[in-house]
Amino acid sequence: MTAVAPRFDAVIHPPPRLQVCGLLAAVDTMDFAAVRDTVGVSDSVLSKHVKQLEEAGYVRVRKATRASRLRTSLALTEQGRAAFAAHVAELRRITGG
Repeated sequence: MTAVAPRFDAVIHPPPRLQVCGLLAAVDTMDFAAVRDTVGVSDSVLSKHVKQLEEAGYVRVRKATRASRLRTSLALTEQGRAAFAAHVAELRRITGG
C-alpha cells in the first residue's frame, strides 16, 4: 500500500461526515438507512451531510427500486477514498498516532 500524504479536509472533518466516510470506506456500498442508523441521526440530517460529501465528489448516491420500494445506497468514490485516507493520516499525524 502506498503511503498517503496527510491532508486535513474540512469537508470530511465534521463528526457525522467523518463517520459516514469511515463506514463507507469499509464497504463497496451501504444502504442509506443502515448509515443513518449507525451514525444515529435523522434522515434529514444525514441527507444534508451526504449532500456536502456528494458535492465535493466524495460520495456517490444511487437510487433503485427493490421489492417495490425506492432504496438509496451510498458509496465512496475513488476521490472520496483518497481524501478520507489523507484526512485520517493527518489526524494520526496531529495526534502522534
